[in-house]
Amino acid sequence: MPHEKLIRMANQIATFFATQPGSDQAERVAAHLNDFWGPEMRAELKAHAAQDDSDLSPLVKDALPLI
Repeated sequence: MPHEKLIRMANQIATFFATQPGSDQAERVAAHLNDFWGPEMRAELKAHAAQDDSDLSPLVKDALPLI
């Protein structure tokens, strides 16, 4: 899957969880990605973030260590 699509999907998930109450949004983003994304998708997202995370939302960046 192209990394642009993964970035867009991760940012969309973060946008959703950012609207939810509470202070555990990053944990919820990570839980969603861990539950519904395959290991290859998660690894590709983390590899991209290690190279350049400028296109990731702050919430995705906060969730990365939990993935």
